[in-house]
Amino acid sequence: MFSRNPDEFLRRFVTVDETWIHHNTPETKEQSKQWVARGERGPKKAKQILSANKVMATVFWDARGVIHIDYLEKGKTITGEYYSKLLDRFDVYLKQKRPHLAKKKVLFHQDNARVRTCLVTMAKVHELRYELLPHPAYSPDLAPCDYYLFPNLKKWLGGKRFESNEEVITETNAYFESLEKTYYLEGIKKLEMLD
Repeated sequence: MFSRNPDEFLRRFVTVDETWIHHNTPETKEQSKQWVARGERGPKKAKQILSANKVMATVFWDARGVIHIDYLEKGKTITGEYYSKLLDRFDVYLKQKRPHLAKKKVLFHQDNARVRTCLVTMAKVHELRYELLPHPAYSPDLAPCDYYLFPNLKKWLGGKRFESNEEVITETNAYFESLEKTYYLEGIKKLEMLD
């Protein structure tokens, strides 16, 4: 679909997925590397683990940037009913931030998680008149969130500590707002290689 009309695809394509954001995310191995003199041993490091406190971020985005982020506290679950209502809220943000899509069908991409394929969700996608793009089962490499957006977010989170859910939300929003528009375009354009 991308190769037939890339400009139109990029104008209409929207994708969504979720990820956990922990209050404490250890540095990656790459981030924690240190220079040592030849022949010297590096310092011993204690193994760090992710904190138990976390927030689920559901991110809707396109080639121009993030359209909406929904945050769900630990212990709560995304159900078909919750996701259906979330799609309604997202649609309001979509019309505000991308008014050109009010007259065009959104090319909507989501994975095949049960909550996204249940009857109530599919009815909502149909009601909103989104064109649901196919997503092969067990193919995280085809989801822009999985191969692009979230790995970069996790790298940025490495070594950061947050005291509260509010701080997680504020800092995560600031991170996404700080990225150039070209960043998002680059991530979506990588789909061309998969087309």
